Amino acid sequence: MIYMYAMVSAFAVVIVLVPIVRQFALRTGFVDRPSRRKIHAEPVPLSGGVAIFLGVILTSYLFLDNSPLFRTLLFGGILLVIIGLIDDAYKSRGREFPVWPRLIVYIGVAFIPIWQGIAIQGVSAPSASAMIIFTPAVGAMITVIWVFALINMLNFIDGIDGLASGVCVISSLTLFAASLIFSQPDTALVAVALAGSCLAFLAYNFHPARIFMGDAGATFLGYTLAVTAIAGTLKGATLLSLSVPLLALGVPILDTAIVFSRRLFEGKGLHRADNLHTHHSLMKWGLTQVQTVSFLYLIAAVFSLLSIVVLLVLR
Repeated sequence: MIYMYAMVSAFAVVIVLVPIVRQFALRTGFVDRPSRRKIHAEPVPLSGGVAIFLGVILTSYLFLDNSPLFRTLLFGGILLVIIGLIDDAYKSRGREFPVWPRLIVYIGVAFIPIWQGIAIQGVSAPSASAMIIFTPAVGAMITVIWVFALINMLNFIDGIDGLASGVCVISSLTLFAASLIFSQPDTALVAVALAGSCLAFLAYNFHPARIFMGDAGATFLGYTLAVTAIAGTLKGATLLSLSVPLLALGVPILDTAIVFSRRLFEGKGLHRADNLHTHHSLMKWGLTQVQTVSFLYLIAAVFSLLSIVVLLVLR
């Protein structure tokens, strides 16, 4: 029952906070304004990430107290929300925030799990008796790359109403199941709290969206999923179990791979915003926003079901 309480608590925090932060954003002009690259036609508040962050953090503290996992989410989340709000503030004024301050913060945040003892330590093939232990430097490097990548990947797919929050619900519930199977109660609790927070936010963010999570929310979602995956299934994984988080996070990973490939082929900068993402392509083919999001939800669900099959095979 503790997981149900955590999910309901996170849901309640976000469902109450979103209207408050939304009204504040509207009064202060903290909104995402329409542009040639944007899909929405009216200004939309950008403050949803604050509600998601508080939903996850307050719930995690309530049930985990001051654990290393909680501290990892808290310290990293604060930094990501701050830099994300600064980026969103620039957007609300029709300006672009420089990429380098964000990259520096993202890289710094990616080291926080290691500081708190949460890192990818090795891999076994095919069983734990044949464990390959990484050196601290190699484990740290792989951990930083994984966290940095997920921070950006979730941000990349946050391009249409309800996509990032809905995919995150599916991914976090999959990681919740994986954490239970691998007997990781702390990560299971964080995963279900994240699912509850995103589900509540989705009530306001599904098309037509009344609020966006902004960079502050999208990067925090990616960070939380990355840390949860490390603590739950990646810390010392078998070769087969490596596929679990990769499949659970299949939509953002696949989208990033496709976009980066197209940008390289067209000679564009990898960090440059464009309309090459999967959701943009689906809409160019004639799908509506709701149809596009529903299709990508289906793909995410298929990936998640495959990861559950892998888990059952491993057991």
